[in-house]
Amino acid sequence: MLSGFNHLTLAVTDLNRSVSFYHEVLQLQLDATWDNGAYLSLPGLWLCLSLDPSRLSAPAVDYTHYALTASAQDFGEVVVRLRAAGVQEWRDNRSEGASFYFLDPDGHKLEVHVGDLTSRLHACRAQPYAGMKFYP
Repeated sequence: MLSGFNHLTLAVTDLNRSVSFYHEVLQLQLDATWDNGAYLSLPGLWLCLSLDPSRLSAPAVDYTHYALTASAQDFGEVVVRLRAAGVQEWRDNRSEGASFYFLDPDGHKLEVHVGDLTSRLHACRAQPYAGMKFYP
């Protein structure tokens, strides 16, 4: 039986640039580095950056992305910091809760979001998506 999400590994083309972005701009804790990778973390997230020169840095055209949590109080400050770092925005927020969608240096789609599954389900119960069903 599965008991949780273990870790996320992202292929990167420039390890130093990506470590700097995730540690200095996004403020993840830097836990370890080696020649071809790094481990960073947030509470509940173990992130591995893995050097892979074959990675295509163009963002995928689909909606796959990775969302990080920010408190409502910190959200504005985080967005200001990201914009000051020159991140590229890839989408406007269209859902419940404040969200900021941006790309990392390798084109991975990221989001900073205020809220959680409970708040999303509450909003969806008030305005369900087409064909939406809820389960106990």
